[in-house]
Amino acid sequence: VEMTEGDDLTIITCGITTALAMDAARELERGGLHARVINMSTIKPLDKNAIIKAAETTGAVLTVENHNIMGGLGSAAAETLLEADVHPLFRRMGIGDRFGETATLDWLLEDHGLSTPHIVKASEEMVAKKRGKAV
Repeated sequence: VEMTEGDDLTIITCGITTALAMDAARELERGGLHARVINMSTIKPLDKNAIIKAAETTGAVLTVENHNIMGGLGSAAAETLLEADVHPLFRRMGIGDRFGETATLDWLLEDHGLSTPHIVKASEEMVAKKRGKAV
């Protein structure tokens, strides 16, 4: 489900990170960047057409998920784009390959780099790279 329109980059997200991505999109908008946010509510079935269309339109895809980056939404999006021969700038944000921890949600989001400021920073870096500017 496309939550916002934008042509600078696409943020594909699911679950609890959707609200964070929406907050990031609003912050990016205030800075003049227009992020398309897609809430990918299911990974199986995966809306491959939405991923491909968004990547072709924006040229930059950032996936954000409260899940291990291996075998999750980011991997599914990457596989979809590779198989479709579509090659945007691409970055996955999620839980790295490490042991799980127990803490408050806010602490975990910050520790894993999934908070709104982290999403904003990654988005800005991707758009700058896409535009050929130094990061």
